[in-house]
Amino acid sequence: MSELRFHPFLDQWVVTATHRQDRTFLPPDDFDPLSPTKPGGFPTEVPLEDYDLVVFENKFPALSLPPQTPAVQGSEVMPVMPSGGLCEVVSYTSNVKGSFAELPYSQVRKLVRVWKDRYCCLKEIPEVEYIFIFENKGKEIGVTLNHPHGQIYAYPFIPPTPQKELSKEREHLEKHGQPLMRSVLDSVQSAPEESSPKIWENELFVAFIPFFARYPYETYVVPKAHLSSIAQFDEKTLDAYAEVLLVVAKKLDQLFGISMPYLMVTHQEPTKAGYEWTWFHTEFYPIYRTKEKIKYLAGSESGAGTFINDTLPEASAVALRKIEVLID
Repeated sequence: MSELRFHPFLDQWVVTATHRQDRTFLPPDDFDPLSPTKPGGFPTEVPLEDYDLVVFENKFPALSLPPQTPAVQGSEVMPVMPSGGLCEVVSYTSNVKGSFAELPYSQVRKLVRVWKDRYCCLKEIPEVEYIFIFENKGKEIGVTLNHPHGQIYAYPFIPPTPQKELSKEREHLEKHGQPLMRSVLDSVQSAPEESSPKIWENELFVAFIPFFARYPYETYVVPKAHLSSIAQFDEKTLDAYAEVLLVVAKKLDQLFGISMPYLMVTHQEPTKAGYEWTWFHTEFYPIYRTKEKIKYLAGSESGAGTFINDTLPEASAVALRKIEVLID
């Protein structure tokens, strides 16, 4: 059962999805649901003997089309509506072991093209208002499968975090005459070298730790030109995007010499017209602040919505900037 329940105090929808309690959680090493199905073997989520990349609907979706009828009746204060939408799984490779950071560049080039294709397809579905491309990496995050993969949620509403970003972007544009991300990028590019937030850049993208970072090594990946969604990426932009994402992931892994658990999320233009002024970007939220210490979201973060960063963003940028990585 899945439905949307409105939170009147926070002005946002909550997805109630009780069937997800039964989803696979860290299965034994001899069974990987995202591996190809071996001839004569137990069926996996992918009914193919082999694959390169694959996208399929989540077996335990929080959102679905057509949506189920809500189990309860809401009220004027706390309305309920069907949880229409889609949840897709994107398996990066048929290989069981590894991570995004360990993929060859050629595979990440394919992956970002898959993301673009899915965005362009899903945005045509009338019920969909926002497409959220993301990856949860690491058991510390709560990942239920170790196989290298990400997800795509097609929401029937604009989620609260992107909605707040959009609101502040519109406000900044009206007040200052230029996009908020342009103002941020100007600050990044003009910062003195010794205190620069940049950790890496190529011709078309820049990766940096924002001045306002909430996580110790929170990293933004932003196109230097104004692009509202991945649908606007041409072949050269897709290649540059794949490169910078891979560099950032590798730097994070080398920071403490561990496979860094993180959230990787992408914010972009909603599917409906009228948001062309927003600026596509990807955010990494690594959760370790030292090799042994996790950045937990405790009372202030979870209860009050106020992050406390235990490190100085400028110092974190220096640490990541010094790490040299090779792209194969």
